[in-house]
Amino acid sequence: MGSFRLYLYLASYLVFYCTKQYKVPIFAQSISSDQTNQKQHTMKPLSSLLGIAFSTLLATGLQAQTTTKGGLKGQVQSGGKGVDAATVALLKTKDSSLVKLSVSNSAGQYELEQILAGQYLLRISAVGYQPSFTKATIVAGETKDAGTTELEAAAGKLQDVVVTVKKPLVEQKLDRTVVNIEGQASNAGITALEVLEKSPGITVDKDGNISLKGKAGVMVLIDGKPTYMSGTDLANYLRNLPSNQLELLEIMTNPPAKYDAAGNAGIINIKTKKNKAKGFNGSFTVGGGQGVYPKLNNSLNLNYRNNKWNLFGNYSSYYNKNFQELELQRVFRNQTTQQVVSNFEQIAKMRRENMGHNAKLGFDYYASKKTTLGVTLTGFSNKSDNSNTNSTLIKDPSNVLVSRTEAANSIDMRFKNWGANANLRHQFDSTGRELTADVDVLQYRNKNDQHFANYFFDKDGSKLQEDEYLRGDLPSTINIYSAKVDYTHPLKGKARFEAGVKTSIVKTDNDARYTEFDHSTGSWIIDTDRSNHFIYTENINAAYVNMSKEFSKKWSGQLGLRAENTNAKGDQVTSSLDFTRSYTQLFPTAYVQYAANEKHSFVLNYGRRIERPDYEDMNPFIYFLDKYTYQTGNPNLTPQFAHNIELSHSFKGFLNTTINYTRTTDMMSEVFRQDDATNTTFVTKDNVANSRQIGVSINAGVPVTKWWRTNVYVNAFHNKFSGEINGGYLELDMNGWMTNIQNQFTFKKGWGGEISGFYRSRMLEGVLTAQSMGVINFAVTKKMMKDKGQLRLNFRDPFDLQYFRGTVKYQNIDLRIKNQWDNQVLNISFTYRFGKPVKGPSPRKNGGAGDEQNRVKSGGN
Repeated sequence: MGSFRLYLYLASYLVFYCTKQYKVPIFAQSISSDQTNQKQHTMKPLSSLLGIAFSTLLATGLQAQTTTKGGLKGQVQSGGKGVDAATVALLKTKDSSLVKLSVSNSAGQYELEQILAGQYLLRISAVGYQPSFTKATIVAGETKDAGTTELEAAAGKLQDVVVTVKKPLVEQKLDRTVVNIEGQASNAGITALEVLEKSPGITVDKDGNISLKGKAGVMVLIDGKPTYMSGTDLANYLRNLPSNQLELLEIMTNPPAKYDAAGNAGIINIKTKKNKAKGFNGSFTVGGGQGVYPKLNNSLNLNYRNNKWNLFGNYSSYYNKNFQELELQRVFRNQTTQQVVSNFEQIAKMRRENMGHNAKLGFDYYASKKTTLGVTLTGFSNKSDNSNTNSTLIKDPSNVLVSRTEAANSIDMRFKNWGANANLRHQFDSTGRELTADVDVLQYRNKNDQHFANYFFDKDGSKLQEDEYLRGDLPSTINIYSAKVDYTHPLKGKARFEAGVKTSIVKTDNDARYTEFDHSTGSWIIDTDRSNHFIYTENINAAYVNMSKEFSKKWSGQLGLRAENTNAKGDQVTSSLDFTRSYTQLFPTAYVQYAANEKHSFVLNYGRRIERPDYEDMNPFIYFLDKYTYQTGNPNLTPQFAHNIELSHSFKGFLNTTINYTRTTDMMSEVFRQDDATNTTFVTKDNVANSRQIGVSINAGVPVTKWWRTNVYVNAFHNKFSGEINGGYLELDMNGWMTNIQNQFTFKKGWGGEISGFYRSRMLEGVLTAQSMGVINFAVTKKMMKDKGQLRLNFRDPFDLQYFRGTVKYQNIDLRIKNQWDNQVLNISFTYRFGKPVKGPSPRKNGGAGDEQNRVKSGGN
């Protein structure tokens, strides 16, 4: 325990030193020419040390390199013949938790790589055979041959053979953190967005925007493929994706060159469930929840696999009704004297009713032992009906009522998406040399009908002016075409070469048509000031190379370079605000790993990333929230760039600490602008600032007892934001921290439980200061029907702790926000797995179609 206390003390000291002492960026000069008038700074000791450490480790790695890790290979046979698709699990001897998982090929061969040296338990199982347990020793720097394992046929029926492996809640790997979703009882009955919200290092703001380690700009993938959505549409999709469809999350703060360079804060890959058993298999889930309003979600998964074909499909439907109550308080000031002109108070009560369907259908065809072809079709539809009643009070500087506006607004949204993917995988030999290719075609269609009615009264309740009626018809269409090819080639000396190319074309068409009621004629007329038609076309061409190698027992490394060429054109049909942009950027990545001994290992990595504007953030059309609040796009937005550096330390594989530094230039941020005379506020995005973050995170997964496992994640950071906004210079900085704790309990007779929660301190999100927020969840599970069925009961936020509060205050902007929603929900769900497995070929690995950034954002609810 002495080394453990020392370890925590050093980590705490680093947090204090970084957040209090470190005042300047590692990169002394910004890429942006807008910073030429800023003060020049000198390097502080920490930046020098990080630079020296990175250079030294990389140079040393090129001479000698890495690891106290080793591997294990072997063969599975029965009656002298290889057993295909046998499950090979390497387990910890202490608690039988999973360390590494593999599947044997058609010859019965398997290999496990990158495992810390030590003693383990090897479990080999296959459908129709009795499982085999043997001890296994991993030797540093070697791939040990475990020989041949002979499996005996099972005496019982095939459907009685069940293979179970206990996975840890959170796994820390070289370039990513893996969160296992399926085994967490508190995930029953909730949505994918809520799963993200309770995962280590991830925050979700009041509008559904996702941040990672306190940094905005996250690319979200589904099964390694882009969702092509962001902002409102991505949030709506994740809100309506049931958690019972998910298997795990991969969180990558500094992804390798193989992945798209988009995403300032990194990538979150959501992997859905896949049935790898042979024959006909499936599962269904029925579930519902009750908060203030009811919620329902159901799903069905089917899979059939034989020697040549693998057919699969899944379908889910959902219904949920919820509420949101938003309180806004604004103080309007004279920009010169800063004296209060008026006080503005608004209470909006919103009701949202969602109903949708999500489906996937596809097949894999095993043309030969080396070649697999696949096709996948997907579809998603969502119907959302929203109503909003709000009351706006305008008061004088003494807070005396002057006038009142009552509003009744409704928004009906119909969102549809379909997609088709064709993929190819060819294995040249058994060494791992392979070629994969993917082609994707997708379309999103969004129809958005809005109706606004505003009624104006004086302080005594008498009519102040004529009522206002406004209608909005906002259809949008997005067409996406993408193609990608990746090649992997193992080299001698424990090295691997990877390369790939990709091209994508995206065309968005947004047509905002507003009409207003003319009382003098009694008819509806076109509002030309608010109506707008914007067409945006973008082509991105990319290529990358990546090289990884183990140089020695202690040193290993990886270098990558990605080039992206962007060609964009914006056409403002109703005006002359057109633009054309073309640019090419390079994005290097580097990883250096040093394994000091069996207890301590270190990883230092660097990457440069880009965050392009969301498509509709460049569209200058107006989207109304109410009479006094609206948002508009900015056609002059340009990409922001980030440099990320991380130094990670792993202690005995269970305690992982990471120090990170990020410098972002030309940062895109939401800015608030207002007209003091009309009490009107609007929100837009602009390249207004540079930002810097330095922080430290600690993750510990501990088996407290045989029946209790816990995982604790803590992240502390310091954010600094500086730039020119609304003609004035603004500088903000703040410390923040968050924690996520999960406890899982396994009891006798199939009973289990979970207590989990998170807490986030007051922190800076661009120009907005978000106040502290937290939640506690409880869950109970019961296995039944010979472990084929599982009943889950989940009570989310029973103490009603989760609600948002925030402030924005700079220049003449003085805004306070409070937001509450239907988060106190009791969920219950039942899952049943069925099917009779038979012998068949190994499942094909996932293809790699497109890692496009998620930038589709339409004016939905």
